[in-house]
Amino acid sequence: MSGVPYLLSIDHLLSDEERLVWSAAREFCERRVAPVIEQHYEKATFPRELIAEFAEMGFLGAPLTGYGCAGMSPVAYGLTMIELERQDSGIRSFCSVQSALAMYPIHAFGSEAQRERFLPGMARGELIGAFGLTEPNSGSDPGSMRTHARQREAGGDYVLSGQKFWITNSPIADVMVVWAKTLEFGSETPVIRGFLVERDMAGLSTPETKGKLSLRASITGEIVLDEVRVPVANLLPGVSGLKGPLSCLTQARYGIGWGALGAAMSVYERARSYTLDRVQFGKPLAGFQLTQQKLVEIHNEIGKGLLLAYHFGRLKQDGKLSPVQVSYLKRDNVRMALEAARTARSMFGGNGIMGEYHVMRHMCNLETVFTYEGTHEIHTLALGRAITGLDAFS
Repeated sequence: MSGVPYLLSIDHLLSDEERLVWSAAREFCERRVAPVIEQHYEKATFPRELIAEFAEMGFLGAPLTGYGCAGMSPVAYGLTMIELERQDSGIRSFCSVQSALAMYPIHAFGSEAQRERFLPGMARGELIGAFGLTEPNSGSDPGSMRTHARQREAGGDYVLSGQKFWITNSPIADVMVVWAKTLEFGSETPVIRGFLVERDMAGLSTPETKGKLSLRASITGEIVLDEVRVPVANLLPGVSGLKGPLSCLTQARYGIGWGALGAAMSVYERARSYTLDRVQFGKPLAGFQLTQQKLVEIHNEIGKGLLLAYHFGRLKQDGKLSPVQVSYLKRDNVRMALEAARTARSMFGGNGIMGEYHVMRHMCNLETVFTYEGTHEIHTLALGRAITGLDAFS
């Protein structure tokens, strides 16, 4: 897992290939991401120069097969998410959005022509993707979206209008998977469909969202559609209704459930090292009972979260992982990581707010991860419905 001792490890449960992927991802992230991430966070910039290297490592479209994708096992993919988020949630978000929210729907619901046109370039990092679902007035209730598309003649183009908000990668995206309430020609009943909106389409703009105090090393923006004409060849033919975007979110949440472990590992390992070195009242802080209690709690929760992720990863590999189990994974591991970061920050005292110690950065990032891809409360209600059979969403 790292050079720091953990009393629970999954190394012996992994295949040789999965161990190799984990080791390679850790080495790459420590060598290429760690030296620059704090600077990018402070400046609120994304390290675009690393995109080609992410592609070389197989991080883009990692769990997909064919079209230049790495075809990693679900567990191997999860392990890469750990190492990316061990450095920064924004870095993991970039790779997660590219893989699970942009490439996955093309792979799962696109035509063969769409797959061949977009996926190889996205796997090489030459085309950047984004996912447009959330709107200014439509977050946890995606069915209330106002973005709409209309087909004016049989077999003709669609015209899209609307606004998507909180969109990772949109200011630099070449292709955006946009979900809209769609009226087919001759129909009076709208249905949600997915469209591949390309950068050069007239009427499209993607202003960047400024002023974030979290995920500052991730580029966030809007997708503004002003009568954007999208050819029928850019309609995702393989899905309609909310099943399309929700299935993409399930893929992304799975990766988040693994990635949050990386942030928790980072803050734990830094807190352990700091409290072993920091001497107060004549002995290391790690020698005090309350400090050891905090370290033990974080350490043990990481172990349980890792076992949960591994178990669900093997279920996913066998095609048996349900969306509610993914809610379980995302909800519990992100909550654990956020609580770990808050606790670790307290162990640093005043130094905990300094960028050089990295803990405050993880804590701020995890506040966003706690909310996006389904809020903590929404996942709680999904689990409650599964347990009781009663819907408490309204």
